Amino acid sequence: MRFLIQRVNHAKVMVGQEVTGQITKGFLTLIGICDGDTEEIADKLIKKLIHLRIFADTDGKTNLSLQDVGGSLLLVSQFTLYADCKKGNRPSFIRSASPELANRLYEYIISECKKTNITVETGIFGADMQISLENDGPFTVLLDSCEL
Repeated sequence: MRFLIQRVNHAKVMVGQEVTGQITKGFLTLIGICDGDTEEIADKLIKKLIHLRIFADTDGKTNLSLQDVGGSLLLVSQFTLYADCKKGNRPSFIRSASPELANRLYEYIISECKKTNITVETGIFGADMQISLENDGPFTVLLDSCEL
């Protein structure tokens, strides 16, 4: 499982002309799920996401978490985080989870994040989405369950 976390001043996701999720200060988190991922793996990444200290304190040090700054989450499923470009120029996505598994775990991640005191917004699983954001920093972190 992979979470690509971007610290943002604001972000929104649209499907067609409809805004499906919108946040101000917080994390736009793109979520990639592969075969073999489980709720236990998701729990580890969720815990890391919620407590990740990448906001500046009064001394300018990255010591504050999403909860410390009253930030929000925008969670978007993105199977292309498992693109394999080793052969040729066209990516392969065979490591990405089946749509059934990916959707089930994506919904699980959303529900677990909503149990915190953090505002959670989302994209729509499997939809063609347009995402706009203002990356703060820029500050982007990749959490990969294979490396935690």
